[in-house]
Amino acid sequence: MEEQLYRSYSQYLKDKYHAKVYKLPVNLPGTCPNREGGSGCTFCSEKGTGFEAMEGAVPVAVQLEKTKEYIQRRYHAEKLIAYFQNYTNTYFPFETFCSYIREAEKVKDIVEVSISTRPDCISSRYLAFLHEWMQETGIAVTIELGLQTVNYHSLAKVRRGHGLAEYIDAVQRIRQYPFDICTHVILNLPWDTGEDAAETAKILSVLGNDIVKIHSLYLAKGTELAGQYENGEFQICTLEEYLERLILFIRLLDPDMVIERFFSRIPEKDAVFCNWNTSWWKLKDMLLDEMKKRNVRQGDLYCYRNGPRLKKWN
Repeated sequence: MEEQLYRSYSQYLKDKYHAKVYKLPVNLPGTCPNREGGSGCTFCSEKGTGFEAMEGAVPVAVQLEKTKEYIQRRYHAEKLIAYFQNYTNTYFPFETFCSYIREAEKVKDIVEVSISTRPDCISSRYLAFLHEWMQETGIAVTIELGLQTVNYHSLAKVRRGHGLAEYIDAVQRIRQYPFDICTHVILNLPWDTGEDAAETAKILSVLGNDIVKIHSLYLAKGTELAGQYENGEFQICTLEEYLERLILFIRLLDPDMVIERFFSRIPEKDAVFCNWNTSWWKLKDMLLDEMKKRNVRQGDLYCYRNGPRLKKWN
């Protein structure tokens, strides 16, 4: 029943690779351009997002081999994705970037690299290298773009360092190559509304994203946004409101797009706020139960493309 409600990432990987696939997080010894000369996005911790990965100083192949051993023993994964997760993984000199990517091909059972980055750190030169490398090795490539919201006013308030135009440009450049595009979004930033969540779903769909990773806002200790929250400068929307936004987002999404997740995860010791003090799997059960109750599913409101007003005359 779950698969009928939305297109899941786990099923997508099974269909693509005909095996059980697992992501192996990799940390590179880099940073984010938004941190240079400033403190970066207000929601980003000093650790970035690599809470569960090894230190960036550890060579890529070593990180992958050590994590692979654990993952294959515990989850019996047959094939693996090297997930360059933390900070901005294309924000290196060109040759340095290339060397890090080439490290992944040394590890057996790696079938894909997934590269997390920013829309303003995508260039044709780096993409051309990835395409050539993909053709040489047969290893697939996914580019993960951190957008968060299409509301550029909210992007400015969290000091994101780019607007909507940079994201559109990045997607259009990536679309010239046979890579998957995954966009990260946060559906409950303090200044966003349900309308912003809806428009975000529509923009991602119109631009032809392959995968979306949906995050619920968490507040990591020591971040500027967590300080603003503790000072009472904003309130986080209720769980009920988040579920309303999430369901609307899913219904407006292209039914062919893959959904990787619905809620964020962060170690409890690192968080000021996360998921209304509820486990992510319980929240997922609540979401799916509500969708079943309402008899709704992914893409059942996907009717806004190709001149919908003209349907009156057809």
